[in-house]
Amino acid sequence: MRYSASEKYEIIQLVQHSDLSVKRTLARLDIHKSTFYNWLGRYHDGGLDALEDKKPQPSLAWNKVPTDHREALIDFALRETDLSPRELAVRYTDEQSYFVSESTVYRLLKAQDLITSPAYILMSAGNAFTNPTKQVNEMWQTDFTYFKVVGWGWYYLSSILDDFSRFIIAWELCTTMAAGDVQSTLNKVIAFTGVDRVKVKHRPRLLSANGPC
Repeated sequence: MRYSASEKYEIIQLVQHSDLSVKRTLARLDIHKSTFYNWLGRYHDGGLDALEDKKPQPSLAWNKVPTDHREALIDFALRETDLSPRELAVRYTDEQSYFVSESTVYRLLKAQDLITSPAYILMSAGNAFTNPTKQVNEMWQTDFTYFKVVGWGWYYLSSILDDFSRFIIAWELCTTMAAGDVQSTLNKVIAFTGVDRVKVKHRPRLLSANGPC
């Protein structure tokens, strides 16, 4: 809660003339002791005016690029229009022996309206797979989910899901993400579905997230 200078002054007077101790008075007012003594010190040094909250002043950045280098960077970018901000930063650092980062170059060019297009390709996800599954046991999906159990450590949920039915065929809670953990879960799926006991034209495909496991 913010207090005006006059409210702070009234609180100082109230605490100083209270029959209770400073600690108990501040506890009833729900004001931290360090906050009160900060007000008291400011009041003793500068009176009521010193209790006014000052607006924060922007500080100068310690790593701000000097004006001459900012202008030189912009001129350099106008000459080398085919270079990306990263390439401009590397070339300028090499040629001028003055280090600038990619983000600094980007901000300078953005401020001058010299960034005309994003340096990435926007890709949107499709509404469905290109070749969606048409029956159960056509493709299975496997992945690990991480769990942090306080006092115990990390555990990993190994699961295999049928892509067509979205049914989780089997799962195991493991202490590692080794290939053997995946194989153990997969053996459960094979036993549950019986695909190793019947003759099928196409065996199920196994899709993974290509993670470290």
